[in-house]
Amino acid sequence: MKRAFQEPSAPIRGKSLLMGSDITETGFLNMIEEEAEPIKQFFTYYKCAIMEVETKFRVLNEQFSLSGETNPIEFIQSRIKSYSSIIHKLSDRGVPVTLANMEENLSDIAGVRVVCSFMDDIYRLADCFLGQDDIVLIERKDYIQEPKPNGYRSLHLIIAVPIFLENEKRLTKVEVQLRTIAMDFWASLEHKLRYKKDLSPEKLEALRVDLKKCADESASWDRRMQEIRDYIEE
Repeated sequence: MKRAFQEPSAPIRGKSLLMGSDITETGFLNMIEEEAEPIKQFFTYYKCAIMEVETKFRVLNEQFSLSGETNPIEFIQSRIKSYSSIIHKLSDRGVPVTLANMEENLSDIAGVRVVCSFMDDIYRLADCFLGQDDIVLIERKDYIQEPKPNGYRSLHLIIAVPIFLENEKRLTKVEVQLRTIAMDFWASLEHKLRYKKDLSPEKLEALRVDLKKCADESASWDRRMQEIRDYIEE
């Protein structure tokens, strides 16, 4: 797919942002001072993109309520990936840590999570959101229809949204996750338990099996609640 994103306007496109082993303390402080403004500007683009995406979903939620329907969105969360996480992710891929490489190689620097009441709401919201003419779909991964092996379920959309600045318009990537309350509850707990390092391999395997069973049971509840809702509306 042809890349539609502009290069950062910062003057550090080819310069690594990692400190070399032979750099002096003065050199390091000078580098930090030199790059501070471009880095701040870079992350501001993603903050603005998050605001654009959140606004679009809030408008859709309000529109549904005005038409006499229940609000499909329970709540919206967002985050900017930490600088240390970005560095580790690029380093693991063997990619030099520059702003240009961050923009080109990472699609989850900005993340928006939309938590819905029912599974049908997820797909309805996604269709309405992607139907807007300024949203560019880059990638879609449906972990609801095809869950991950550990039981994780969610609809992931990698999109590009325009942000309008003083003298330019930039397309900026955002990862959007849509899930039900049950999916979000399970994912949050699984994330916390996954990093328990003091458990034996046997206990970790038992935990993995138990978490997978919980994921399947929560999916069953989601399907049952959807059926009850459909029955009431009919």
